[in-house]
Amino acid sequence: MNPAILMLTNLSAAAERAAQTAAILGLPLHMRLVLLHLYHDPLLDPELVVITTAQAYRTQAETAASLQALAQRLALPAEVTTSTAALSEAVQAALHHYQPLLLSMGLSKEHDLLDRLLHNQMLPVLRATHHPLLLVPENGPLPRLPHRVALAVDADPFCPSIASQALVSLLASWQAAYTVVHVAAPEEQEAFAGQRALTNVRHSKLLPAATPLELYQERELLPAAGVLQALEDTQADLLILIARPRSFMGRLFHHSVTMEVLRNCRIPVLLLPASTTDLPRWMPTMT
Repeated sequence: MNPAILMLTNLSAAAERAAQTAAILGLPLHMRLVLLHLYHDPLLDPELVVITTAQAYRTQAETAASLQALAQRLALPAEVTTSTAALSEAVQAALHHYQPLLLSMGLSKEHDLLDRLLHNQMLPVLRATHHPLLLVPENGPLPRLPHRVALAVDADPFCPSIASQALVSLLASWQAAYTVVHVAAPEEQEAFAGQRALTNVRHSKLLPAATPLELYQERELLPAAGVLQALEDTQADLLILIARPRSFMGRLFHHSVTMEVLRNCRIPVLLLPASTTDLPRWMPTMT
């Protein structure tokens, strides 16, 4: 059976854009999509903002019909599954059943909603699963295969998690140009940090050895602003961020560079967890 992408979806424009993007990215490997929809009443579960109040009161039959219609509009074969369980339980059950390579979800352009969605819902899931996560902004460009990918890293070595290593074939299948982005931390005094970042990406084996890599370095801007400037300067259409164990298990989305980038990024962001046996240090300004 072809590998799967598990898509957390609802009946919103953000979710449909994310599903379309995930489908396009999975096309080269003939992947399949699993659309996971949580059926909850937000009045009973006010912290859960996956669906709106209006959507919650649709009948299950109407919801199922709308989700099936969405599945028919996608570029990959898609299966719809629904759950009334809590988010973490529903995702864990879907991971066990479908064995996906990647999780995906849409990002609302409303910052308060984005903060709640990520911090209250996805962070516990990521802590539990350590799966790569594709985040697609609602107001981003039309879905397409990436032509230029920015890979933002610090100067320390990293080892992709087992789940991240499983995406190597997918990253290679896009045949994109890759730019390693290194934004120097304010206290960083070491020489050739950018070259070390470039070497660390090579040693991580995320990409085939023969993949050409460009280096983009920024020393004048703070990390989040530097990453966003790099995306503009390189005209990247997808950003990869490495999530090291300490930030990934702790405050990945809370007052972090990652969160600031997500608030302002107009292109899809792929979070790739590093191994829990990796060095525990994440660039100080990146957490």
